[in-house]
Formats: sequence, structure tokens, C-alpha cells
Amino acid sequence: MSPRDRFAVNLRKARTRVGISQEELGERCDLHRTEISLLERGGREPRLATMVKLAGALETTPAELCEGISWQPGQHRFEIKPPPRSD
Repeated sequence: MSPRDRFAVNLRKARTRVGISQEELGERCDLHRTEISLLERGGREPRLATMVKLAGALETTPAELCEGISWQPGQHRFEIKPPPRSD
């Protein structure tokens, strides 16, 4: 799993928790629905401003949207923790 894939999982989870559509999220943060779709499918990596808009629109934090993603400086790679299983 890549950082953008993990971000996608986190974003989709946050949006469904709030109970809004991709279109509604796009309207709340001034992004097109197709941009939201790309982000939720891991097709695009968000810019910082986009991440802040998304977090504000979802009443969460950028840190929550990046949960499970960390950088390992000694190993020069990302560490991606799998999302918790939802049973």
C-alpha cells in the first residue's frame, strides 16, 4: 500500500462517517467531485492546501487523514500501516 492509497482509505472513511457524498464534500471545500473521486481511489496525491480544505470540510484534522502514514528517515522510505479492519 502506498501513502496515497492509505490517504484514500482515510479520506473515504472520514467522508462516510460524516455521511456526505463526494459531490457535497467537493462543494464544501471548493473542489470538483472528480477530484474527490481521484483522491479516494488513490489516483492523485493531495497538495497541502487540498488536505487542509478536506480536513476542515470533514471536521477532522490533516493528521487524521494521514493516519498510518509515516516516514522512516534511516531507511529512506514510508511506513504504511494497514487500516484497522471494520467487521
